[in-house]
Amino acid sequence: MTKTLENRKILLVGGAGFIGHNLALALKQQGANVEIADSLQVNNLLAYASKMPDLYQRDLYLRILHQRLDLLHEAQIPLHIQDARDYHALGHLFNEIQPQVVVHLAAVAHAGRSNKDPYSTFDHSLRTLENALDCARGRVEQFIYFSSSMVYGNFLTPEVTEETPLDPIGIYGALKVSGEKIVIAYNQVFDLPYTIIRPSALYGPRCVSRRVGQIFIENAINGAKLRMDGDGSDKLDFTYIDDLVRGVCLAIQNPNAVNQTFNLTYGSSRSIRDLIEIMQQHFPHVEVESIPRDKLMPFRGTLSVEKAKDLLGYAPQNPLEVGFPKYIEWYRSLMSAPKPTAAIVG
Repeated sequence: MTKTLENRKILLVGGAGFIGHNLALALKQQGANVEIADSLQVNNLLAYASKMPDLYQRDLYLRILHQRLDLLHEAQIPLHIQDARDYHALGHLFNEIQPQVVVHLAAVAHAGRSNKDPYSTFDHSLRTLENALDCARGRVEQFIYFSSSMVYGNFLTPEVTEETPLDPIGIYGALKVSGEKIVIAYNQVFDLPYTIIRPSALYGPRCVSRRVGQIFIENAINGAKLRMDGDGSDKLDFTYIDDLVRGVCLAIQNPNAVNQTFNLTYGSSRSIRDLIEIMQQHFPHVEVESIPRDKLMPFRGTLSVEKAKDLLGYAPQNPLEVGFPKYIEWYRSLMSAPKPTAAIVG
């Protein structure tokens, strides 16, 4: 029997990021009492508000980040500026909010940055996770952990299921596997109910993570070339943010999600070449150049979503031909809109 989201107390740790703010808005719309704890340090407002010269598209990304915060404010979603690495402060917040469901999103969500700075990645990913788990044990009905498709490493078959052996490449994937193991261990030792989510190749409005689709759109709008890794044959299970959010809402409502791991993707991989063809339909004059492929990026493919369909009723609605034009249109409207006259933080 599914549960309603109405008046459910849900805390998103690291919830002011790309996934988190979209999820928070959807949960609030469905009647949940959702609150966010976020330090705004990792790939967020404080990082871009600093006047570091190497921050690409700083002014644009600050506008995007302010959009996120404005939307959360308009939806009356409380945002607690709290660093989840501070165990005691996080514990006080848990005592204050008394959440029934915790969604853990705090992490350095970028493979390249993780490989360059393992210490910070561990600190913001596993340290925050262990703190949240310890604050949640004995009091939370469900702990949702966001893992990644990177846990599989190189796909040895065109499609992987949740039972496929995990063999990550690099720091990011290794830490995500570690996170999954720690979550399961807290269930074994403390009987903390959990759900593990594995998304893939996310895209959609208000992302500043510089994923491949975002980079392509920005380059095309600015008249730059699309830089394609290798020959463009690499496949990714591109997933529009709205599909992922719907899947997580189902996982919170459905008891079948407890103590389970789910791939939550579109469920059908597409090549970078396919993505470029869609780009060329919207930007006919864009040029493409090939660059060497990153050796630490695994060869991936389709993540089966049959388990989520069977147990949760998950039904993704945005193939690349549907979702990506929405993303392009959002970006065009953003780039063409007048810039704010008020000074932006920084």
